[in-house]
Amino acid sequence: MTHSTQQKAQQVRFVEVDADQEGQRIDNFLRTCLKGAPKSLIYRILRKGEIRVNKKRVKPDSRLCAGDIIRIPPIRIPEKGEAAPVGEGLAQHLEQAVLYESDSLIIINKPSGLAVHGGSGVNLGMIEALRQIRPKSRFLELVHRLDRDTSGCIMVAKKRSMLRYLHDALRQRKVNKVYQALVVGRWGKRQQTVDAPLLRYELKSGERMVKPHPDGKASVTRFQVLRRFQDVATLVEARPLTGRTHQIRVHTQFAGHPIVGDVKYTPDEDNARFRSLGFKRLMLHAAKLEVSLPDGEKLSVSAPLDPETTNVLDKLAQRFPRQES
Repeated sequence: MTHSTQQKAQQVRFVEVDADQEGQRIDNFLRTCLKGAPKSLIYRILRKGEIRVNKKRVKPDSRLCAGDIIRIPPIRIPEKGEAAPVGEGLAQHLEQAVLYESDSLIIINKPSGLAVHGGSGVNLGMIEALRQIRPKSRFLELVHRLDRDTSGCIMVAKKRSMLRYLHDALRQRKVNKVYQALVVGRWGKRQQTVDAPLLRYELKSGERMVKPHPDGKASVTRFQVLRRFQDVATLVEARPLTGRTHQIRVHTQFAGHPIVGDVKYTPDEDNARFRSLGFKRLMLHAAKLEVSLPDGEKLSVSAPLDPETTNVLDKLAQRFPRQES
């Protein structure tokens, strides 16, 4: 953190809400405004009444209106939370990975292995890197998430109004997401639907997991076979009709065909076998996004697999050529 930023954080500030920020929750506004501040600090100063909106105390879920004046108390943001500098290689990769860009939206083909945001042992995520290489962009926020090891389409809003619009579209299931996954074994011939409610839970280690359970949230995924590698593996298309954590990963496991390279849900012996065939990543890829934009334009964006993964798939096809059934 620079000296000037530290000074700013250690003084009372009054911030006016602009029209593009209207309707945002105060806790989310503060997380954007106070970059690097732990969530626990934000909720503590809200609970103690140190944050005031138009001189009144507010709850974390209070919605803001254009013209509101927010009082932000002096705080000290821990320097260790600062994002690491972006290397030239990552900066170039991200710029080359832009699939679509307008004045309000960027869609990026995220590489496998890059977290979408920092935290939990990750000091530099995709969004922090993007903010560093686009310093003139006043607003850059993730619209949704992808697991660290999943590659493919991810949306970043450049305007608060677009973020709100796409969040509404996601809630109303008006964003079509199409994934590709390489799964273990031979998936059945016909397109299938997996309808299994999913429940989140934690292991004693603190690791978050998901399992099919009657008490879980309704979860539905449609699958279709794209390419077979004899009985060894199948490349499938997955269309999640709901947006649960690890949904495709758990639904493929539930169907008896876990995803290649999934360290959480695929047996170690399967992963070891596919590593020997050249697969060194989670084989889940967000291949396509379809959504209608506010002006009515129907946007459809496709993300190609990276050349290394395509090469390994081609080698798998040579070793296990397609057979007529």
